[in-house]
Amino acid sequence: MIFSNDKAIYVQIAERLSDEILAGKYKEDERIPSVREYAVLLEVNANTTVKAYDLLATDEIIYNKRGLGYFVSAGAKKQIKKTRKKEFMKERLPELARQMQLLDISIDEVKEELEKNLKKIKI
Repeated sequence: MIFSNDKAIYVQIAERLSDEILAGKYKEDERIPSVREYAVLLEVNANTTVKAYDLLATDEIIYNKRGLGYFVSAGAKKQIKKTRKKEFMKERLPELARQMQLLDISIDEVKEELEKNLKKIKI
């Protein structure tokens, strides 16, 4: 995984695991890779992965079964979507609107490009 400099690595790891849950790679009550397994997979320190798992556990996306590992929480997809939608509406959308004003881009232009991009994306 290639990490960006704009966010802490453990946050990026948590986001990746959340993406995998949203994509259906891990289902509710299904075991996810151990901290060590995920750290090896991403070529990061296990302590960094622990922080990512702790973040997800705090947000009730995953839970720990002592001695068995971490599992995807019931309702994890719904929780991830709710959190990300809120973040999008409060952080990304206002920035998009600001850029649209600065660059004199109309809503119709954005809508047209958005529709083109949505056709390309397969989810």
